[in-house]
Amino acid sequence: MTTYDPAAYREFFEREFTYLAGFRRNTHRYADRVAMHCPVTDTSWTYAELGTRVDRLAVGLTEAGVRPGDVVVYQLYNTPEFAQLYLATQACGAVGAPINFRLSPGETAFILDDSRPRVFVYDTALAETASEALERAEHRPDLVVAVGGGEAPSRPDGGPVARFDELFASEGPPPTVSGTVYEETTRLYTSGTTGMPKGVPLNSVIEIFTAHDVIMHFLLTPEDRTLNMTPWFHRGGLYAGGPNPAFYLGAQIVPMRAFDPELCLDYVERFGITFLIGAPTNLAMLANVQSARPRDLSGLRGIVTMGAPLEREAALRYQEILCPRIFNGYGTTEAFWNSFLRPADLPEHAGSAGRACTDDDIAVVKVFDDRLASPHETVAKDDAEVGEVIVRSPKCGYAYANAPEQEAAKFHKGWLYIGDLATWDSEEFVTIVGRKDDMIVSGGENIHPVQVEEALNEHPGIDDSMVVGIPHEQWGQLVVAYVVPAEDALTPDDCDRHCRGHPMLAAYKRPRGYRLVDALPVTATGKKVHYKARQQAASDYAQGLFTGTEPAGTSETPRTKGATR
Repeated sequence: MTTYDPAAYREFFEREFTYLAGFRRNTHRYADRVAMHCPVTDTSWTYAELGTRVDRLAVGLTEAGVRPGDVVVYQLYNTPEFAQLYLATQACGAVGAPINFRLSPGETAFILDDSRPRVFVYDTALAETASEALERAEHRPDLVVAVGGGEAPSRPDGGPVARFDELFASEGPPPTVSGTVYEETTRLYTSGTTGMPKGVPLNSVIEIFTAHDVIMHFLLTPEDRTLNMTPWFHRGGLYAGGPNPAFYLGAQIVPMRAFDPELCLDYVERFGITFLIGAPTNLAMLANVQSARPRDLSGLRGIVTMGAPLEREAALRYQEILCPRIFNGYGTTEAFWNSFLRPADLPEHAGSAGRACTDDDIAVVKVFDDRLASPHETVAKDDAEVGEVIVRSPKCGYAYANAPEQEAAKFHKGWLYIGDLATWDSEEFVTIVGRKDDMIVSGGENIHPVQVEEALNEHPGIDDSMVVGIPHEQWGQLVVAYVVPAEDALTPDDCDRHCRGHPMLAAYKRPRGYRLVDALPVTATGKKVHYKARQQAASDYAQGLFTGTEPAGTSETPRTKGATR
């Protein structure tokens, strides 16, 4: 009697069953099907054409010195170039690292030093930010590439530069890359405990499991056309209906450079979009413009939202005005979404984060002062007792790049300890109630108060500050600051000017209201008590005690207008 030897299967799975192989199947299986249509230039690429372009770009990157394992950082909007780089970096064995186009020059420089990319690609609309970042960073990329028109690309150190179209090789076979499915393919950057970004490594198996997850939960088909309302640099953009699942399956994507609700609904009607993906803030805007000027949205098969729970009344409104099939995913950059609220769950379970995704495990565990709870130490399933959400998923890489202390704090025995506090009920519907730490989530972006406070406290007229988030109908939370002046002449306008000009503070992190106070709530040992300030801030804001620097919800990107949340 023989025993089964999985060696042949392991050899195939570990060396051949890659995400890129899945995309390449579509270059001949669906050769003439449109993979991507750019509404700005009215240009389409079939899967065969996209495959050829990706291979030429991969060869060009190799000729530029990119080797397997090298990092290629790209700071781009949702554009065809972004999608091509996502595939081409995998085709040459590199690690693609798309980063937030809203980052300040200092934050961008931090990532350049952390990831040490061989090539840095930026959109020319961000030229000033990119130039300052390159000047501040210690690392010097071998090549800097500009996407878009305008002045010729340049860099402070006078090193090699190119335009994106110059990267493409005219001919030559695609690079031959050896390795396993466990090699890093993509690195996403998310906020660290002090606000500085940390790299989240993803491998090819994670790419595939994530694509499969979206295909299962949407019921995405090759005939679908998707549009992301949120940026692709997010895990919930690139992977939730964006290039990752669409290109793996053979569906079509329609890139929207920056979200505009009027234009978005026009695209749905004009291009036959079947799935929209975004945040609850996007849906609120869509519902308003659809009510004012209705379009034909009958082709929509679903709208998927993430980043915040859907309240009952909002869900009912969106189902009536936009699309009956509304989904809500809950998750993180580290592990994608791990619970899902399906159309059948609404409106009864609106406000919850849903139940675990098909391949995932979720537990709500007790919170101890001196240790992390084990997965079996759960709180009662009574929708009342509060605990911490932990998840186990094949979509998680269980690591951070160059951040061992944060890695040890977040990952424990195969589980990710998210830091969100929640309850769950007898059917395991999870309801998020807050955070273990003090992170603010505004418009789907993570904002750590410590980083903003450190920036504020550099002002010579400020003795101390405390930054919190207050509930906001449009953005989820609004950033406000309590400031203790070091001098009587200090004004809220002084605080705002300081934050606007700070090189380490992205525009979306800047407080939208200030209140000057004599003291901050602290413990006996002097530790700031943010939860007390949050409670007080909501009341103070309602009474008009904060001095606003601009209308709530204004979100201008650093040095660039028009990029929305």
